[in-house]
Amino acid sequence: MASKRRYWFIFLFLGFSCVHAEESFPVPAELQPDVDFWVAIFTRYDTDEGVLHDNRNLDVVYERIDAAGNLSRRELQRRVQRRREHLQTILRNLARGNRNNLSDEESRILALWPADVSNKTLAAAASRIRHQQGLRDRFQKGLVRAGRWRNYLEKEFRLLGVPVELAALPHVESSYNPDARSNAGASGLWQFTRSTGRRFLRVDHVLDERNDPFAATRAAGKLLAYNYSITGNWPMAITAYNHGLGGVLRAMRKYGDSAYADIFRHYGGRRFGFASRNFYVAFVAAKHVDQNVEQYFPALVVESPTDYAIVDLPAFVSVGDLAASLGVSAKQLAAHNPALQATVRAESKLVPKGYSVRIPNSLIDGRITSRIDAVAADNWHTGQLPDLFHTVVRGDTLSEIADAYNTRVSTLVALNNLGNRHRIKADQNLRLPAAGPAPVTVPTTQVPAVAAAVVEPEVADNDGPDIEEQMVPVMGEELAEGSLGTVQTSLLSDPSDYSVAGDTTIEVQPLETLGHYADWLGIRTQRLRDLNGLSFRAPVEVGKRLKLDVSRVDGKSFEEQRIAFHRAQQDSFFRQHVITGVTEHVIRSGESIWILALRQYDVPVWLFRQYNPGVDLSAVRPGTKVSIPVLVARGRS
Repeated sequence: MASKRRYWFIFLFLGFSCVHAEESFPVPAELQPDVDFWVAIFTRYDTDEGVLHDNRNLDVVYERIDAAGNLSRRELQRRVQRRREHLQTILRNLARGNRNNLSDEESRILALWPADVSNKTLAAAASRIRHQQGLRDRFQKGLVRAGRWRNYLEKEFRLLGVPVELAALPHVESSYNPDARSNAGASGLWQFTRSTGRRFLRVDHVLDERNDPFAATRAAGKLLAYNYSITGNWPMAITAYNHGLGGVLRAMRKYGDSAYADIFRHYGGRRFGFASRNFYVAFVAAKHVDQNVEQYFPALVVESPTDYAIVDLPAFVSVGDLAASLGVSAKQLAAHNPALQATVRAESKLVPKGYSVRIPNSLIDGRITSRIDAVAADNWHTGQLPDLFHTVVRGDTLSEIADAYNTRVSTLVALNNLGNRHRIKADQNLRLPAAGPAPVTVPTTQVPAVAAAVVEPEVADNDGPDIEEQMVPVMGEELAEGSLGTVQTSLLSDPSDYSVAGDTTIEVQPLETLGHYADWLGIRTQRLRDLNGLSFRAPVEVGKRLKLDVSRVDGKSFEEQRIAFHRAQQDSFFRQHVITGVTEHVIRSGESIWILALRQYDVPVWLFRQYNPGVDLSAVRPGTKVSIPVLVARGRS
């Protein structure tokens, strides 16, 4: 019990408290029209209709677009484009100063803007006409589904000390659909990407806990609390859930920690587009509807939570043997345990030891523990079945696959007769060492002895969902503009600044060397030493700024290579470790952050810095409170 108290939990040292919602989730007057817009999208317009609106001034809604009937997506796009072009013509005419003898429609369009609107504003508005699909029917279904998990969710959030109002966030992310999959690779009720999910969940070819509403809810509470511990307020913590901590911190540094209206109106970060600008206000709108259901959806009947029996497995077992012992079908077992991957359902892998099985009490005759005890001894296994094949999904690289299966890239190249380009494709089945060599060999000239450390696939460079998984749009389809789901960045939970500043300088981060920078820039290391006045062998200091030479590689390309490097390091680490909590440490005289992190707590410095982004690692003072993530090693099971 003492150890549990140590981890229950993150927020004792953070001093969180559940204060009034209006204090936790403020809405400046400038942003209220944005909230009202999303309330209307959630409650007034169904998915077979939408609106054309200004993408910066959401209170400017030009017209409703009807998409009912058998209208195809292409036909809808054409209709939207025709109406957009018509409205653009009107706005450009008004922008030329033609304000007299207007038609009824021109007068209506002009009246949507303030009386003193300038020609410049109207000209700019012509390029900002956006289509938003309605979501009323989808939101209503989400409210109904939410009843399955609402009690559990609020209980977990109270234990974690985060506001229970955050229960409205899945309405924005997934419409409370546990089967939701986004094109950006986000999955489940809380739309975790693989990279972010691995910090708190098991995400591999055996279990994908992102798809388990219970496990994912705990992880979401931890992630949101972590975001809050870094940003210090909920509007930015919620925005970081969508956009990533690094970009949010840059916006806060530019405009101020709580300059919400300025950030959402004016911040011009590279990835800070419509979805990121609107994620918080959409959440506030969803929270409002969620708390006033009777006003918007009278007499709505929500689903009741399932009364589950739960047991932790004492050893490995096949899904068939487990289902038979519990007296349910394999399909029923999988339906109530959505973390089980296809490999388990197909019995090429076993349900792992320690996995918490959930089955409705209504399906079980007797106690679940008695059913587990009745499993024949021969059906239990002491270890996992060996991995024979890996099915490539979007975002996979050979280096990541090799790391996941504890093998080498060169071994995968040889086993699979890969050509010189070393390319892999979605749905391709790769042989793994346990399957033995491929039956057909190729000349040795086609299989180099040493393969590249990172081999990029011929598929999207993001965390994509398994190809066979159901694709469910998040927050409505917006045609050409994309959807208001999780923005796919490589390192959503990393607050580190990997950007190149306008003066072509960067902040040095852990794990980086001058050699890395030189490789990413295509220059010699000595050039960076000369540029920064560094003597030979002098190391770069974490937290200091370094001048770059971007004459051969531009800043964007450098950033992409830099982020890819850190993503590979972090993904590798979180395949082996999971964050279970956070503890506090008060720095004493003579203590070093480096020794404290690596020796006393066994936490890599880069992860320590993510939890303490404002701490100067080389000049920390006694009495400083630092946050230490609590790590547990994963078993390869």
